[in-house]
Amino acid sequence: MGLEHHHNGHPHTHGGVNGSLIKNKEGTKVLLISLIGLLLTAIFQTVIVTMTGSAALLADTIHNFGDALTSIPLWIAFVLSRQLPTKRFTYGLKRSEDFAGLFIVFVIFVSAVIAGYETLNKLSDETQVDHLGLTAIAAIVGYVGNEIVAIYRIRMGKRMGSAALIADGHHARFDSWTSLAVLIGVLGTWFGYPILDPIIGLIITVMILFTAKDSAKVIFTRLLDGIEPEYIDNITKSASKIKSIRNVNDVKARWLGHEIVIDISITIDSNLSIKEGHNVVKNLIHQLQHDIEHISSIQVHVDPLEEPGALFHKHEYYHTDHARQHTAHS
Repeated sequence: MGLEHHHNGHPHTHGGVNGSLIKNKEGTKVLLISLIGLLLTAIFQTVIVTMTGSAALLADTIHNFGDALTSIPLWIAFVLSRQLPTKRFTYGLKRSEDFAGLFIVFVIFVSAVIAGYETLNKLSDETQVDHLGLTAIAAIVGYVGNEIVAIYRIRMGKRMGSAALIADGHHARFDSWTSLAVLIGVLGTWFGYPILDPIIGLIITVMILFTAKDSAKVIFTRLLDGIEPEYIDNITKSASKIKSIRNVNDVKARWLGHEIVIDISITIDSNLSIKEGHNVVKNLIHQLQHDIEHISSIQVHVDPLEEPGALFHKHEYYHTDHARQHTAHS
């Protein structure tokens, strides 16, 4: 979508090609390819788990299946985000990405519960892990598979400007480390300490739970229209670079899917013409585009120097000012 601003309530749009639509199509392609990669990795590990009985490898395999499945709701969300805004959904359906995130957090949590249950059973089980070499190979395959997916998601996420896809790539990289942790269990068994295998399984389970917690924090923050405070600071600093802007009064921003919507109020000299004020806003938008990543749209409100800030637009102020003027004319 183009970048918008307002002069006295009238919107203006700058931009042409629908970059958001292109990004969402790229996102669905990335998710589909990474889904196939993770599924192949998890299936291979499943075969090895049935042969070896490794609790650590089982926990890692369950997590990889969970990660593969979480690509599906995010893929659906990218498809829905392609829909153009309507009179009912004036911002489009980009928020569907955040709701997909809720399902992803749930799947991660369930995978942790299942992995933990199976690992606790292994602690009381006398069954020894067999085929240590195969278990080690499966762990290495898990690492390579997740690392390839991580590199691909992060690279494409940066290209698209998708913070969600970049974060998902870092999550895949974290999973590759858990696969390497399985090797510790294999080495423990090899040197006569088989108890390390279920212990590593428990450690991986705890790591999954921490991943679920961190993911939930991000998702709920975005659902509540939260944003990282540094974005507000950077937006304010960027706007302050425009010489014609006398003051940056109010800055609000929120994530809408993997894009940022900005609302900003600025003060300019009241003797400027409408055209000159329009040029100030255009310069502001171009500056923000240059300095801030992941911007989808920008709404700019212009205040005269005599009445800066949001206070002058509040309902209470209008009635107070109206009463004051009425008294002055009495």
